[in-house]
Amino acid sequence: MDIDGFWELIERSGRAAETKDARLAWMLEELSGRSPEELIDYQCLWTGVQGRGCSIDLYAAHWFVFGSGSLDGFEYFVSWLISLGRESFERVADCPDLLIELPQVLRHLDLKRAYSDSKKARSRDMLRRLEEEGPDFELLASVACEAYERITGSEGVGLYEAVHGRGVFGSFPLVPAIGGVPKGEQWDFEDLGELVRRLPRIARHRGL
Repeated sequence: MDIDGFWELIERSGRAAETKDARLAWMLEELSGRSPEELIDYQCLWTGVQGRGCSIDLYAAHWFVFGSGSLDGFEYFVSWLISLGRESFERVADCPDLLIELPQVLRHLDLKRAYSDSKKARSRDMLRRLEEEGPDFELLASVACEAYERITGSEGVGLYEAVHGRGVFGSFPLVPAIGGVPKGEQWDFEDLGELVRRLPRIARHRGL
């Protein structure tokens, strides 16, 4: 599998399923029909793409757009961003400030505002929509491990060992205790001037 095949698979899964759970099920079946070597290829590619999203400016964009500073939450957000497909991911990875222009982000923020502003709007259906459309997709990152375990009979951790055997190591999880931080020049998120300089669209969205 090459990078084009990787993105084609990610995007097919989005077209084939309407919910995150259904998408995971589709991916599991699709990957379970591949060889162990193809799964290792896939996971190496996933690790590289995921690492491209592990930047300090994308972390800041996530922080300021969604009001979340959790490192775990940022990791799950990057998985969600990958799930949107190649064009959306690459645009935002190259220019994190464009996060605020993604239709999926604007729709989620509108729904979140509607949910907060009106008690009448706080239906179970709206809550389900918030969860379904929320900017996190934690389990997408591990679906290949489940497929690997299914077809080889070994524990899913064996896939990570095979990936490491190819010299591929991930940027996630970020563990502050051992110096794990998003890549790039670190900056103070309380410095609003720096926010305006680095993420002008997001700063305008916040009224700066």
